[in-house]
Amino acid sequence: MKAGFVQFAPEFCNYDRNLVLVEDILDASDQVDLLVLPELANSGYNFASREQAFANAEEVNDSRFIKVLHEYCRRRKSYVASGFNERVGDQLFNSAILVGPDGLIGKYQKIHLFLNEKDIFTPGEAGLPVFATPIGRLGLLVCFDWIFPEVWRILALKGADIICHCSNLVLPGFAQRSVPIHALINHFYVITANRIGSEGSLTFTGMSTIADPRGNVLYQAGPDTMELRFFNFDLEKARNKQMTPRNDLFADRRPEMYQELLKL
Repeated sequence: MKAGFVQFAPEFCNYDRNLVLVEDILDASDQVDLLVLPELANSGYNFASREQAFANAEEVNDSRFIKVLHEYCRRRKSYVASGFNERVGDQLFNSAILVGPDGLIGKYQKIHLFLNEKDIFTPGEAGLPVFATPIGRLGLLVCFDWIFPEVWRILALKGADIICHCSNLVLPGFAQRSVPIHALINHFYVITANRIGSEGSLTFTGMSTIADPRGNVLYQAGPDTMELRFFNFDLEKARNKQMTPRNDLFADRRPEMYQELLKL
């Protein structure tokens, strides 16, 4: 399969412009099975208030943004994972959505909120889904989730072949260095789609990264360039958890010895 990312700068609180921007980017792309877009790709990121974020959010069942992604996926028989400013009643979630040829497949609501996100969004409590699709088993994470190894391992144990990591990273290079390690220790592919540009006091670090199940960086984007990149993935490499002839990444686990994690 072919999979990759779009690195670009959504326009802050300019929903109509972002619809056109994303549609133009997708239409200009080559045929690809999976594309990953950055965090909050439909709205921008650095909100001054919860009210401002709410005014730029959508519900998944009534979203023009999702309709644009669906139309692309329908025509290309492709899949897109994207960050999404999600409204659920009077709550806001920093979500990631997965869209395919038949429409919205599912979503993940960000568990670990970063900085001022805590004043705006509700932490996700719906868990860590893995979606079985014709192109592979896909897991979703959002930005600051990068620093918590537990969520990566849960997705691996649920059978994820690829992690779609929608991001608006601002810390200098930390996540980009960690992504190949998460890929290695869980033996899956990771696509970190970061954004570029700045909003207020925040400057986004770009450097979107694709890593393979051996921890090799297949590609890393520039820090401030708009890019659309994709590569061939061999999913059998993600499904083979053997490290040596006598060591299997999952079979050698000792869950009975890890119970202390629940007590700390």
